[in-house]
Amino acid sequence: MTTTAVSTTKTLTVAGVGPVALTVEERGAGQPVLVLHGGAGPQSVAAFAQLLADKGRNRVLTPTHPGFGGTPRPDGLHSVAVLASLYVGLLDDFGLEDVTVIGNSVGGWIAAEMALLDSPRISGMVLIDAVGIDVEGHPVADVSGLSMPEIQALSFHDPTPFRVDPASIPDAQKAIMAANGATLAVYAGSPAMADATLLGRLDGIAVPTLVLWGESDRIVEPSYGQAYAAAIPTSRFELLSATGHMPQMETPELVLQTIGDLSEASDQGSQNA
Repeated sequence: MTTTAVSTTKTLTVAGVGPVALTVEERGAGQPVLVLHGGAGPQSVAAFAQLLADKGRNRVLTPTHPGFGGTPRPDGLHSVAVLASLYVGLLDDFGLEDVTVIGNSVGGWIAAEMALLDSPRISGMVLIDAVGIDVEGHPVADVSGLSMPEIQALSFHDPTPFRVDPASIPDAQKAIMAANGATLAVYAGSPAMADATLLGRLDGIAVPTLVLWGESDRIVEPSYGQAYAAAIPTSRFELLSATGHMPQMETPELVLQTIGDLSEASDQGSQNA
């Protein structure tokens, strides 16, 4: 059975920022899951969220980071840490319990910061090719100034299915893409895409954490992911074959298979910790 996505806009108040309008899509029913997109925008997790809802029997929430997808961003919402506070507030607003947070790229960074806020509503995390840490000798690739084909070559094991002729993109969509890039630079910094303090703080994460990495990721290579996992006491690391920086797009079934049943995954993570 295919579930239908329902989009709503919630207004949440964030300390030091004020009211924030947040667009959230919700799908399915069951184990609650918060899925956080990366710099590629909300469309990069939409199909995977549908898969989680349909095959995983989950209630899946996919917010659009303010400033992405043509949405407004208040001036005070200017860092990953503040985004993390916003999304912890979202879980409170929905009254959710036993939530698994799944984040790709900068979405994984946001997830890590959420876990460090010790919300009792979060029971587990899945970090998918996350950025946010400084690893000596393994910087996040600087994609500023690269063409779309060049970025896709770094992002996918096989970019062929994802190639788009730039000339075919409508001007309105190009404007949204440009705004997405500018918003990402505000939240994550460019080109560093990292917080120098995060690596040293990751040992404060107490929830079971699965760190998934595409073996062909050339945005953040697997050794970077291994450093991420090594810094989290409750984590385990899994490498995904024939997969790049966005596994939820390139090999979604493999991601779903690796994650397995989310409630069982949380129990297993606790045993492995």
